[in-house]
Amino acid sequence: MPDNRPQPPPSSSVPSPDPSGPAGPAGPAPLLLCGARLTDGRTVDVRLGGGRIEAVGTAGSLTVDGTRTGGTRVDLAGHLLLPAPAEPHAHPDTALSAASDGPLSYAPHDVRSRATEAALLQLGHGATALRAHVRVDDVTGLGALTAVLQAGRSLRGLTELTTVAMPRVLTGVAGADGIAMLRDAMKMGASVVGGCPDADPDPTGYVEAVLEVAAEHGCPVDLHTDTADPARVARLAAMAGGLRPGVTLSPCGGLGRLPAEAAARTADHLAAAGVTVVCLPQGGCGGLDRRGTGTAPVRLLRAAGVRVAAGSGALRDASNPVGRGDPLEAAYLLASHHGLSPEDAYETVSTSARAALGLPEVRVEAGFPAELLAVRGDRLPAALSLAYSRIVVHRGRVVARTSAVREYCGSSTPAAEPDPGPTTEPATGLPRQGRAGTV
Repeated sequence: MPDNRPQPPPSSSVPSPDPSGPAGPAGPAPLLLCGARLTDGRTVDVRLGGGRIEAVGTAGSLTVDGTRTGGTRVDLAGHLLLPAPAEPHAHPDTALSAASDGPLSYAPHDVRSRATEAALLQLGHGATALRAHVRVDDVTGLGALTAVLQAGRSLRGLTELTTVAMPRVLTGVAGADGIAMLRDAMKMGASVVGGCPDADPDPTGYVEAVLEVAAEHGCPVDLHTDTADPARVARLAAMAGGLRPGVTLSPCGGLGRLPAEAAARTADHLAAAGVTVVCLPQGGCGGLDRRGTGTAPVRLLRAAGVRVAAGSGALRDASNPVGRGDPLEAAYLLASHHGLSPEDAYETVSTSARAALGLPEVRVEAGFPAELLAVRGDRLPAALSLAYSRIVVHRGRVVARTSAVREYCGSSTPAAEPDPGPTTEPATGLPRQGRAGTV
């Protein structure tokens, strides 16, 4: 497996990620992606310009800027080209902290460092947009949110990071301070109202307070809930049904523990209210206790008409010390363990995840945003199985690249075997995979 830390790419036809942000007012320079395979089997060239897809044509038919030699080209032979995934459920304020000694530090410098590294790691996996759930409470105050907002500004041009303010208690005597802090968080720049009603003594009152603040600011709502109580979910759905731009619930693992009939009724309530469910097939997150670590019943929800997206949840923190933060792993788990086709599984981390974040749809067609992921392989099932080598495009620029080469020790070949002939590999006796589209 490749090193997760950002590395300078080797010299090649793929341009290096540019950490300085978007190119000037005119946007990134035109870019031609050559010889990419699409999920329908076609091999195409894709020209990007102004942060969008300008043209898609048969391989060899397009040029960058009207000439055969000008402009920047990226050779994607042996790669499958996909709409880039998005990460709808991350906790960057606690990410990468599992190995920390003692209490978790919420010092702004430490939070910003963790949030930046986590966002870059997830960008390397392919997620060009990320929704960060950040605690704002009597322990962290507004310092963690300030640090994550700073991290987001420093990453502009590389990835799109938006923040969800997560208050702890919003009802009773202590709730007044929580509501005041939540309103301050929205004024500071948080773009989504979140939290965990299950942890409040009055879950219904908590939801009412969240919806009120969201209505004041005209912003979405994204709540942590286990959804194990059908009556409570029905009330929440009824309350949330009129809110625009919408309500997202996660991880909703409790739905999978309900009797089939109760789960189906609950799914119908969520569908009627237009609520999006973000499941976390890689494990739980710090927003809920261990009861919320089960995966939501994705097939049941989709059959009821609920939009289902998939997120990563915890990224190597106390809730999941081995969390990877990889959208393709989430899709792999939904395909391998939860009965979705590879195409439907990838849709949960791409099209549905972007919709949950309020982002425009991406297709590999002219006119759509140039948010793309190239994975070595020729079919989607293989890409989900062995997605080691990846090239990530955000706003029409290559912003991240991960390369993997697999080597094998030479076999104990009998002397009578014929000489296989000359080889261009180093004299280690190690045959390689990864350069000809096999990994």
